[in-house]
Amino acid sequence: MHIHISIAKQTLTLLNEGGMMASYVISSSANGIGFEVGSHDTPTGRFEIREKIGDDEPLGTIFRSRKVEGVWTGEASEEDLVLTRILRLDGLAPENANSMERYIYIHGTNHEELLGQPASCGCIRMQNEDVVDLYARIPEGTAVTIEA
Repeated sequence: MHIHISIAKQTLTLLNEGGMMASYVISSSANGIGFEVGSHDTPTGRFEIREKIGDDEPLGTIFRSRKVEGVWTGEASEEDLVLTRILRLDGLAPENANSMERYIYIHGTNHEELLGQPASCGCIRMQNEDVVDLYARIPEGTAVTIEA
């Protein structure tokens, strides 16, 4: 099983040996691609899912520092909330090896209306229902490729 993320297409595709299993619309960084700590850029390259956080939490669960803080009730906010599930990425190449330190995730968002365009603070945002679906399909250790 493998996850392929296309920054150009703003899509995340789940693949297995037989081909495509699912495809989802995403949002990558509004700042573009990069590897620097504090840049809020989305890194590219090879990764793996190091940690899955949010088993059985309700849709819209708010995470701060990977801990449950409450449930988002749909109110408008400029804040980039980490919602519903977290798939934490670990970079496997020298240039993206700091992804754990940078807290680069695949997660649900309170800005679903911006999916399909670069708008995040570095993470890969997904629709909340989609991240629940993806989360249920993959184990920790799943390979991820992020391409420009």
